Amino acid sequence: MPLNQGYIQIYTGDGKGKTTAALGLALRAVGAGLRVYIAQFIKSGDYSEIKALSRYADCITVEQFGLGRFIKGSPSAEDVTAAENGLQAIYRAFEAGEHQVVIMEEGNVAAACGLFPVDAILAVMDNKPRSVELVITGRGADPRVIARADLVTEMKAVKHYYQAGVAARAGIEK
Repeated sequence: MPLNQGYIQIYTGDGKGKTTAALGLALRAVGAGLRVYIAQFIKSGDYSEIKALSRYADCITVEQFGLGRFIKGSPSAEDVTAAENGLQAIYRAFEAGEHQVVIMEEGNVAAACGLFPVDAILAVMDNKPRSVELVITGRGADPRVIARADLVTEMKAVKHYYQAGVAARAGIEK
């Protein structure tokens, strides 16, 4: 089932829920008879969402292009190669025309870490087929990415358990 018009959505910010929102959109898409492609740019491994999404393997394809390690400073050549492979996979998904929703999970973080330039995200946005919904998640979305998107949601940390725990350990009272 093709979409008449797919949009570009960005889920960014310092709060929780960016990947969760994208996965929720993926599940809704599947419920509407659409196929989804997810490229994970930072994670590697058998996370809970990978296990859950495997139940929908006939309509959701997930590929991991991260090496599963924290990138501090300059990324390694292996990290950059893995991310470049992910970008090429996005283009292959566009060209194949089998997926109506394409998600670049942690795409913003990959650019911020130097795995690829922001211009690579802008190029993906420019080359998105009209009938594909593109979702890019991750903290630190570049202002140019935000400006070019159709819908931008910023997740804001208002009250998170982690923050409360840090405050309690620091002796800060509410």
